[in-house]
Amino acid sequence: MHMADLTTSYLGLKLKNPLVASASPISKKLSGVKRLEDAGVSAVVMYSLFEEQIEYESRALDHFLSHGSESFAEALTYFPDMPSYNIGPESYLELIHKIKSEVEIPVIGSLNGITIGGWVDYARRIQEAGADALELNIYNLPTDPKISGSEVEEGYFELVKAVRSQVSIPLAVKLSPFFTSLPNLAVRLSTAGANALVLFNRFYQPDLDIETLEVVPNLVLSKSDELRLPLRWIAILHGRVKTDLALSSGVHQATDIIKALMAGANVAMTTSELLANGVGRAAEMLSDLEKWMEEFEYDSVKQMIGSMCQQSVADPSSFERANYMKALTSFDNRIQ
Repeated sequence: MHMADLTTSYLGLKLKNPLVASASPISKKLSGVKRLEDAGVSAVVMYSLFEEQIEYESRALDHFLSHGSESFAEALTYFPDMPSYNIGPESYLELIHKIKSEVEIPVIGSLNGITIGGWVDYARRIQEAGADALELNIYNLPTDPKISGSEVEEGYFELVKAVRSQVSIPLAVKLSPFFTSLPNLAVRLSTAGANALVLFNRFYQPDLDIETLEVVPNLVLSKSDELRLPLRWIAILHGRVKTDLALSSGVHQATDIIKALMAGANVAMTTSELLANGVGRAAEMLSDLEKWMEEFEYDSVKQMIGSMCQQSVADPSSFERANYMKALTSFDNRIQ
């Protein structure tokens, strides 16, 4: 029996299949990355190194050198729980180097931040540690009413250009969906040096404890329903931007991978499914993908990519406003 060709290309890397493990606690240890590799994922995005971590370490060191060890504890208040968040910047670089020496799948470093500063230099250091590519997770939640949307976007372009100036390895930019003109932003990020766009990062919404009157950080894992938002935008962007596209959020089963590919993604990224149900789920999802492709006579993943993007489907308006009216009408028809 002819086996389906699962290979795909992302960030200039030839991958054995389209399932990539996105940033998560699983990649905080070499053993976790090995488990991901054994389960069949084609690449792993390292957990993020945060701008605040790097600033914290440099400020803490400066405070230590300036004021002596007896004052060091004061510096610990700079970023809440920073010492316990994860290993520091130097250890992060050492871990990438160690992982690269022991696994065969590509390793993508991850930087999380919003400003141009000394932390951007770590892009180069992540490259020197051996990372095959770098994902820049720009997690920016604008709260100042004096800052316009165009200023926020300009900050993105300048940051991408600054990181691009530090590295020669491929660069992916992970975005949120909260932009007024995502296609325009995507094209501009491509010209700024992005080789791929990852849609989307999830802003973790805080909850309110109405008894203690505290704002509670609350991490909620994704569900398959969340696939629809990135699915629409990948379908719209495929063929319109020169970058590769990765779908992230809502990838929990083989059908989610298939939809991501058909919309136009080069790869589908998953984390919540692996955290909720174990790393072994990756092998099951890939097996199901292969069975589905054989059943519906798809020879390769490449054959699927973009086959249902906006430019390919019979009714391109289905991704736009017209579909909104159709959806409302379908509900009207259910009401007796």
